[in-house]
Amino acid sequence: MSWDWQVFCQDTITQEVGQSCFGKNGDITYLDWMMSAWGWTVSVALLSLVIALVLGAVIGTLRTLPDRPWIVRLGNAWVELFRNIPLLVQVFIWYHVVPAIFPAMKSLPGFVLVVFAIGFFTSARIAEQVRSGIQALPRGQRYAGMAVGFTTFQTYRYVLLPMAFRIIIPPLTSEAMNVFKNSSVAFAVSVAELTMFAMQAQEETARGVEIYMAVTGLYVISAFIINRIMAFIEKRSRVPGLIAASGGGH
Repeated sequence: MSWDWQVFCQDTITQEVGQSCFGKNGDITYLDWMMSAWGWTVSVALLSLVIALVLGAVIGTLRTLPDRPWIVRLGNAWVELFRNIPLLVQVFIWYHVVPAIFPAMKSLPGFVLVVFAIGFFTSARIAEQVRSGIQALPRGQRYAGMAVGFTTFQTYRYVLLPMAFRIIIPPLTSEAMNVFKNSSVAFAVSVAELTMFAMQAQEETARGVEIYMAVTGLYVISAFIINRIMAFIEKRSRVPGLIAASGGGH
């Protein structure tokens, strides 16, 4: 088997190998296409992660509220609903069912709907981690907030959540990396991300080995960057005596 990495220098229309792997004068090479697809993958992943972090923090906090049984049940229902439905099914629900129920959403591009699907799916997993982080804290921290006159909101805002998030940074790192991998389902609704690029480019060039190896490398690079960013955040936010020092990544 011979490899031909010049496939990335081919023009996507004429299939001719150009002098440069980056197209000029409006020409697009397969390398241009792959870089554009990588940009879509990163955009889907980062926006989904923002939604997941915000919703996950809120739902996870609500599930630990004292003397609020109905709010806790609603939070539990959210987690069980979005955590137990396969992600691909949720993508199709957001793309086909939700716009049919809410006609105003028919104008939204598939990119936005996929972001909501991945964000809501991941929010259920992050909510469980936030809940676990809060419940792992000593009860004395909640009582300390009450002793100085904090309201419930202030106790969570200034005492519990800052410490809980420090505890759950390692599992949050895994979730952030999973979001990048889960972004590959966007191809199912024609979002031009890496997986769709790989499928189409392989069909056009018959160079599946080179195409899929390059795409795999970009996914690995994306995950590695997220890993290093989260490791840096963990190191900077570590509280001495609370979280054991770690010598490397997760």
